[in-house]
Amino acid sequence: MALVDPRTGVTVPSPGYDPNRFFGIDPFTLDPTWYHLQGFMAGGDWENPGALQNKHMAGDTIDLATGNNTVKAYLNQAIIRYLDMGVDAIRVDTVKHVERNELLTYVDAWKAHKPDLFVFGEALVFGLGFGSELGNDNASAVIRPWWYTRTGPDPHVPQGKSNLAVIDFPLFSTFRDNLTRGSFSGIKGVLDMDWVYGDPTELVTFFQNHDVGPDNDFKFRYGGAESNAALAYTLLWTIRGIPTLYYGEEVMFQAGRPQDIASANDTLDVTGRAYYGPRLDDPATRNHALYRHIQRLNQIRRAVPALQRGRMDKVAEWGAGMSFVRDDSASNGYAVVGLAAGSQQSIQVSGVRNGTYRDAVTGAVVTVGNGVISFTVKPNSAGIYVLDGPGKIGIDGTYLR
Repeated sequence: MALVDPRTGVTVPSPGYDPNRFFGIDPFTLDPTWYHLQGFMAGGDWENPGALQNKHMAGDTIDLATGNNTVKAYLNQAIIRYLDMGVDAIRVDTVKHVERNELLTYVDAWKAHKPDLFVFGEALVFGLGFGSELGNDNASAVIRPWWYTRTGPDPHVPQGKSNLAVIDFPLFSTFRDNLTRGSFSGIKGVLDMDWVYGDPTELVTFFQNHDVGPDNDFKFRYGGAESNAALAYTLLWTIRGIPTLYYGEEVMFQAGRPQDIASANDTLDVTGRAYYGPRLDDPATRNHALYRHIQRLNQIRRAVPALQRGRMDKVAEWGAGMSFVRDDSASNGYAVVGLAAGSQQSIQVSGVRNGTYRDAVTGAVVTVGNGVISFTVKPNSAGIYVLDGPGKIGIDGTYLR
């Protein structure tokens, strides 16, 4: 139906405009200057790199010929305009639908215009996602997240570092079976594969987003125990990577709701897809246990450089607990982290630096002279012992205490 723009008075769509021009089309009649002509995806195409990157996804998602100079010039000019407006980071959707080397020509062009630009891509692949060439998944590595962070030519041998980071779907894919059940089991197995990425500290980590949640078959926002959600955030804010928050999850908004339209009669406000209502300004939001938990995690992470960019070392997990070291050579920051699930845990890590450690959570002080640090962590909490650290950061809450 035609609509009138209330500001300009212009009627849209304009007379003669065909809004259905990309529905029911013959894809082979499209202009090859702009579009691929290989037809629509079907069946096994979703795991086939050639089909993923050269066919149309759906009637309203026609595939641009991203290798053509006409397309490249148009898209790069558009992105550069945003960069000149002040945009300092870009999320590229569905990167597995563009061949890696081709995509990197775009990213390199943007970073040439703005060198400090941060670009990360979404390669939605469930499972660990490291690729059949590495022996632990059933599809080619060249559509897996790690491949886009590398520049080497051989999917059997991760080499080089691209200018593109990725969203950490391999880590997320484990959460249904561990964090949602109050366990760290299997987390170490994912972290042990960090060597395949160009820079694992740039991985964008998450517990849920606008497409997926960690419950059941990934179609729902998290609806389990609040304490297990807190456990997930504590993990994400202390391990490698850049933690992200899906708006509303800090108050378990729309918990258990489907992430998208599930039936013909659904509207967005009854799903988990969008945020509705005055909750952001509600005082109860700012007093919610998870809100305050994440707020304190942000305070601690900001004050401890090792949690931001430090490499992971000495990772150990045993279901009910987890420990690791974050070592940041750039800032000489060094921290030993212990995490506890539903019961108090005794943490001991060997081979650490000697010196005075202060816990950012409790303020406790431990002096290490023999390379071994020992401490206890309360249920659903953490010990973040920072070498020559500032001591306690923030105020105790339901979980960090």
